[in-house]
Amino acid sequence: MLSPFTVAVVAALLLASGADALAMEVAKPSPGLMPNPTVGKTLYEKNCASCHASDLTGNDKGPPFIHRVYEPPHHGDIAFQLAAINGVRAHYWPFDDMKPGPTVTPDDVAHITAYIRMHQRKAGIH
Repeated sequence: MLSPFTVAVVAALLLASGADALAMEVAKPSPGLMPNPTVGKTLYEKNCASCHASDLTGNDKGPPFIHRVYEPPHHGDIAFQLAAINGVRAHYWPFDDMKPGPTVTPDDVAHITAYIRMHQRKAGIH
């Protein structure tokens, strides 16, 4: 279930983006999927580590996921789904825009998100 904050952020983004909102897809994982951080680790390494570092601390191509900016109250799990399917304009960090990840499915992103969240919890980011 999405937090009220996440719903509000998504609604604000949709309203603020005007015509772009009409083209924005919101992907959802398969009903009943149990996201698995172990599966997510392999998917993360294949699809995300080159820009966000294998240890999730970021590099010269992309920002760190082990950072309060990406904690669940600020960037809910749906933010990862939106980023994967639609890409992201650079806004917090001095990097290029993120392109959509055409090779990942919503289920893949759910597993990757579970992996990221596990490491965030270990780092004290909830």
